[in-house]
Amino acid sequence: MTVQAETVDLKPVDAVLEKYGCEASWLVMILQDAQEAYNWLPRPVLERVAERLQVPLSQVYNVATFYASFSLTERGRHVIRVCDGTACHLKGAPWVRDEISRHLGVEEGGTTEDKQFTLETVACLGACALAPVMMIDSTYYGHMTPEKARAVLAPYRKREASDD
Repeated sequence: MTVQAETVDLKPVDAVLEKYGCEASWLVMILQDAQEAYNWLPRPVLERVAERLQVPLSQVYNVATFYASFSLTERGRHVIRVCDGTACHLKGAPWVRDEISRHLGVEEGGTTEDKQFTLETVACLGACALAPVMMIDSTYYGHMTPEKARAVLAPYRKREASDD
């Protein structure tokens, strides 16, 4: 998806840059806060960061693409991460992911048409004792089954419907 600079309000990223004094040593924190403001990192935001920090755009992209937590594509309002580490995989994470995909009508790595959910598979969520585990935004849900995944999603879907 291409985003034109004039369609992106740069005030939030400018506020983030001011918060960190436009210091290049804070690049990772700046990108984290910018992503929180936009829910992803649009190109005009990365360009503004490079310009204001007086660093090459390639340096900003290197950081933004190095860390898996950054997204250069638009994400849904809620990000669902399904762990596929060894413990989770062996305990059924692929079935959980597939059920979420069917239930929301979104492919792994994709975003629902209404921009409410993004489904990602990650290598590890660091909660092996809860395997299989998934996260929605920053909340962990453990011992998942396809049925439990649908139940966990229900309140998020109701919340989204009532926000319309």
